[in-house]
Amino acid sequence: MKKSLYPMFLLSAALSFQAAAQDGAIFPTGEKSPNVHHVGDVWLSHVSNADSTFQYNIAEATFAPGARLDWHVHPGGQQLLITDGICYYQERNKPLQTLHKGEVVKCQPGVEHWHGATPDDAMTYLAVTEPQPTKWLERVSDEAYFGKEKTGKPSMTAEQEVINLSKQKWQWMADKNVDSLAVLFDKKAKFVHMGGSWGTEQELNIIKSGGIHYKKADIHETSVEIIDNTAILLNRITLLAVVGGNEVTNPFQVTEVYLKEGGNWKLGSLSFTKLLTP
Repeated sequence: MKKSLYPMFLLSAALSFQAAAQDGAIFPTGEKSPNVHHVGDVWLSHVSNADSTFQYNIAEATFAPGARLDWHVHPGGQQLLITDGICYYQERNKPLQTLHKGEVVKCQPGVEHWHGATPDDAMTYLAVTEPQPTKWLERVSDEAYFGKEKTGKPSMTAEQEVINLSKQKWQWMADKNVDSLAVLFDKKAKFVHMGGSWGTEQELNIIKSGGIHYKKADIHETSVEIIDNTAILLNRITLLAVVGGNEVTNPFQVTEVYLKEGGNWKLGSLSFTKLLTP
């Protein structure tokens, strides 16, 4: 059997391409995958398929916060090039690894492992894989994923999970990270501003173009109420933003509504109420 090669120039080119694409996705987000071998929301795009000359597939996968694959094995091995966010990677009976944008991990042939996003961060990688069927194993337990097996500490509460996700959202907005925001925002979400209200697509376009640049949100007070699969979060913030080319600072009461979908929180509504006093 002919042994597949992973040319160094391919990996170098992919990383260089990623560095040159700071303001957007490298490839269009693929189709949402059915939850057969993973938990949470995962989108997969087949970038390049193996042929008679190049004996490997290249795919891009985007994971919502909290999404992870089941334990599995690649008979021919796999390489993951992290292009955005933070990735968890763990081999059987070994410590959990945390990988960041720009890092590469080699999944050795025949080694049982799993990988996915962290609880608080979306994640995207390019996967270079030999065209051999993946051997799927059992689900990754919540205890293993959240670290209870290692630390003995309980899993994060739903309230704290939503608070952390909201805080991460402000950073993504400041960074104009529309890829991660597109995963977080429900497609039918509503955004209410002082100047009007609109849906997800327009909000993402405004952030990407800089029509509104949410430069910095100083959070002074936060509260969360969980009702079944809905979380209502109230943030009292001071927002530094650039609107129409002008830098402005205003105190706001921000109301955020999150919905639990497929094991993950999705933002369903974000509204700003300007306060008379800081």
